[in-house]
Amino acid sequence: MPFRPIDLAREHGLSTQAVRNYERAGVLPPADRSAHGYRHYGERHAAALRAFLALLPGHGHPAATAIMQAVNAGDLPAALRLVDDGHARLAEDRRTLDAVRTALDHLPAADPPVDDPPAAPGTHIGPLAHRLGLRPATLRAWERAGLVSPLRDARTGYRVYPPAQVRELLLAEQLRRGGHGLARTAEILHRLRSAGSPEAVRPTLAAWQSRLTARGRALLAGAAALHAYLDHPA
Repeated sequence: MPFRPIDLAREHGLSTQAVRNYERAGVLPPADRSAHGYRHYGERHAAALRAFLALLPGHGHPAATAIMQAVNAGDLPAALRLVDDGHARLAEDRRTLDAVRTALDHLPAADPPVDDPPAAPGTHIGPLAHRLGLRPATLRAWERAGLVSPLRDARTGYRVYPPAQVRELLLAEQLRRGGHGLARTAEILHRLRSAGSPEAVRPTLAAWQSRLTARGRALLAGAAALHAYLDHPA
């Protein structure tokens, strides 16, 4: 049976203009037109709209739109690549969460004592690089990448890493050995600073895990609705 734009809109709490916009954007296949120019949608359009709305929570608006555009243009391989990209991003985010958990578990329970002058408590770049098994040049590169911003000794001008930054760099080294790039490592350290300390971020890991689980289920729901649309007769 034919549907009017308002029929599709009401099913999902949308405006009729939104339905028309989705058709114009290629999210829906082109509608049939009556002799007077009125749009007539069918079951395939309804299935397309259900698929798009199911894809949104897991993929986001740009990717969900691109997936439907590719399907409606007859380019199924391109659509499936976009679906794969969404699952790949989720898998990468899961690996990041696992890396943060592992790195936190391997951090020392307390900061070691330091012998630096009272005016600039902390660790200088040479001893810190030795402790991490890195070259001082690597720590300077990490500084340029935004991982840390060491202090400067007022008397010598040398870099000084306070205890909190030492712990951050220990975590950064764990993440780097786990295969995470500088940009992702810097992002994780930013999250830790926002939480207040490495230990303070632990309560947020459960919420992070819940968000990933919800996203995983949303990707499954989107894939199921897309599969149903692909099987729908044209």
